[in-house]
Amino acid sequence: MNGKALLVLSDGIVFEGKSFGAEGETIGEVVFNTSMTGYQEILTDPSYKGQIVTMTYPQIGNYGTNEEDIESLNGPKAEGFVVKEYIDFPGNWRSTSSLGRYLRDNGIVCIERIDTRALTGYLRTNGAQMGIISSVYLDPESLLKKVRAHPGISAFDLVKEVTTKEKYEWGEGIWKWQHPNPEVRSQNSEVRSLANPPLPPFTKGG
Repeated sequence: MNGKALLVLSDGIVFEGKSFGAEGETIGEVVFNTSMTGYQEILTDPSYKGQIVTMTYPQIGNYGTNEEDIESLNGPKAEGFVVKEYIDFPGNWRSTSSLGRYLRDNGIVCIERIDTRALTGYLRTNGAQMGIISSVYLDPESLLKKVRAHPGISAFDLVKEVTTKEKYEWGEGIWKWQHPNPEVRSQNSEVRSLANPPLPPFTKGG
């Protein structure tokens, strides 16, 4: 069972929840994202380097993760992840790993079971600020000292940490929608649904 974790903002606000992902401690600028899907793309988006991302959608992890939806090399770029409820039993035919396992494998410290909409409302009113997530040291006062000692993300050149070392050409084809059974294109939905095999609805074009 996941243990206790704390999220402490630099102004002293403390949120208590449960740990998932990697055990440990992480510091970053706490921001939010209101997307209903795409958490893997968000985590691997280079623009989130140096930041702890809060998802406002209440259930995260429903469809797991896969290797094709990674937005950049070398795994997640976000420093940490905050969700209301982590779902550890993904249900999607494209899934190759649960979100929790993916985050553990990449060393990303996360917290769940907090009111992410209250946190988002607070950030909207007071602005993004530095925060710390910890699942190993649970003393709010010591965590507050650590996050206040951090110089902030503006003190670092984060671009050089996420940009490619060498230029390259994009060669992957466009993903194309395809009918699961091209031979069955009847307007009769009942016939079509009975005839469709459980095949992927798209293919990578050339």
